[in-house]
Amino acid sequence: MSLFKQLCVAICVLMLVSFAGSVVVNVESSRGQQVNQLRSHAQDAATALGLSLGSHLDDPAMLELMVSSIFDSGYFESIRVIGPDEKVLVERSGPSLGRGAPQWFADLVNLAPAQGDAIVSDGWNQAARVEVVSHPYFAIAKLWQTAYATFLWLALISLLCIALGVLLLKRQLRPLEYMVEQSNAIARREFLSAPNLPRTPEFRRVVNAMNQMVEKLKTLFDEEASRSEKLHAEAYQDSLTGLANRRYFDLDLQARLTGEERASSGALMLLRVNDLVGLNQRIGGQRTDQLLKAVAEQLQQVSQGRFLLARNRGGEFALLAAGVDRQEAEHLAEQLCGALLTLQQTGASDCSPVAHIGITTFAPGANSSELYSALDAALAEAVSNGRKHWAFVEHRQQAAANGERNDWHHLLDSALQQGQFLQYVQPVVNAADPTQVLHNKVLARLLDARGETIPAGQFLPWLERFGWTARLDLVMLDALLAQLANHEGQVALSLSGITVRDPQALQEVYERLRMNPAVSGRLILELDESQLPGAAELEAITRKLRSLGVELGLQHFGGRFSMIGNLAKLGLAYLKVDGSFIRGIDQESDKRLFIEAMQRAANSIDLPLIAERVETRGEWEVLQTMGVSGVQGRLFSEPAAWA
Repeated sequence: MSLFKQLCVAICVLMLVSFAGSVVVNVESSRGQQVNQLRSHAQDAATALGLSLGSHLDDPAMLELMVSSIFDSGYFESIRVIGPDEKVLVERSGPSLGRGAPQWFADLVNLAPAQGDAIVSDGWNQAARVEVVSHPYFAIAKLWQTAYATFLWLALISLLCIALGVLLLKRQLRPLEYMVEQSNAIARREFLSAPNLPRTPEFRRVVNAMNQMVEKLKTLFDEEASRSEKLHAEAYQDSLTGLANRRYFDLDLQARLTGEERASSGALMLLRVNDLVGLNQRIGGQRTDQLLKAVAEQLQQVSQGRFLLARNRGGEFALLAAGVDRQEAEHLAEQLCGALLTLQQTGASDCSPVAHIGITTFAPGANSSELYSALDAALAEAVSNGRKHWAFVEHRQQAAANGERNDWHHLLDSALQQGQFLQYVQPVVNAADPTQVLHNKVLARLLDARGETIPAGQFLPWLERFGWTARLDLVMLDALLAQLANHEGQVALSLSGITVRDPQALQEVYERLRMNPAVSGRLILELDESQLPGAAELEAITRKLRSLGVELGLQHFGGRFSMIGNLAKLGLAYLKVDGSFIRGIDQESDKRLFIEAMQRAANSIDLPLIAERVETRGEWEVLQTMGVSGVQGRLFSEPAAWA
């Protein structure tokens, strides 16, 4: 029972005891008074009658008349006049008048009739004796009226006091409720501080201490997040331009070429500033650095945050445009050339053109060395071309795949309409005890015309190109909801960024979840770090999913580590670190330092960290020593059909 209820019960019991005691004391006091009045009434009547009858003892008619007049004038049970020889001269009695109150009350007060007597004198001699018995009807009726009025009045006062006490108690205990909310918020990785301190000194001290603890936790988390961001910047960011470095670019490219879930197709660009060595000699190192920063700014303006940008080395910049075809890539190159022309016109560079651009396309399964060879060939062609400053060279593997568009369009459209996608699962296990499954990750697979399984890495790029990823999300969600009742434990399913940005598609997801209450506490939806909506939209999605009993997790995390400071208030289920940061972590110390910093930051807000694509025992052992919560990868289990 809560403290509020216990105090309310205590108030009610206290008021009940006080109320009952007041009624009993009041009734008992009135009862004593009524007993005295009955005795006085009987004695007064007997005395008056004894004095009146002295001169009329010889007249029986007058005795009868005088006794009757007294009997009829008050509440008497009986009046008797007894002679010297104990012979009753006159007796008057009447039927019971009732008690004027409920029988249970009359029995409770137990008010007996009162008796009075007097001597009738004839001169100096005792001529007779008068006995008067008063009837308790009037006294019981009076007691009942008094008790009833007292009961009603005290009941009204008690109820009013209880109501005021409960309101006052609720107001005084409000700081405790906010402290409970603070504790729950900490469990959801949020940090709330009470804006107003209560007036009660004891509560003021407690709330103030709670606020200090929350601020301390928030400071610790911010420090860990800042330290992790610094390590991330040192390992994967170019210090001059603020863009990603070659190492991070290669990690992301490799994940898109080999990863099953992150696989995608698109275009690669390589921009090389002309005569960087000569620029350093002619305009100086400082102005050359300013030129490189200006080139980076132009790249950022053209890409508008949609593509991955990196500075490889010296005056060489790379751009990875996922989901972009050749025509879009060539249009992007024209925009870049126009933007770079302004640098020459403003005197930032004395070379014409400022830079050359090489372009190629990529798809899952391509070899990164072949892609870079194609980019080098494209750059060489751009340098030799006098008309335009960019060139496109298509590598061998992609050229062979250009004729497949119609086949993929027909296959995927048919599979989406008929729900032919298969559900495969890969367990996410406890890093310390791989026999303990934390949840199962649901993966999409497709059967081709020959009945062979097609991994997601091959058809996801085509779905993105056709704009059908939201359709796939709904198909997979429907299939999962149909299967969920036949399986135990938690399951996780990915949603694309297109789905969460499409209000209609997102509403359909909510409606399916609302119609299936069995998902409560068992389903986790995952969003890709690179496809997250804005902070306000993401927070609204998290709240809505939580109201439906569904949790939200982030997968492929690590590229936008600066956002970890905003994750505390979302109440996420977990963070899944992208496999590109896990590969070779047992051999690369800087990766280990980065993941350790991420683990500390996540641990400070009790946010589980899960490593993706763990494929060697050495990687697993390093992750164990770091205290990572869970691991997922082929080392523990291959994806298998969800039967």
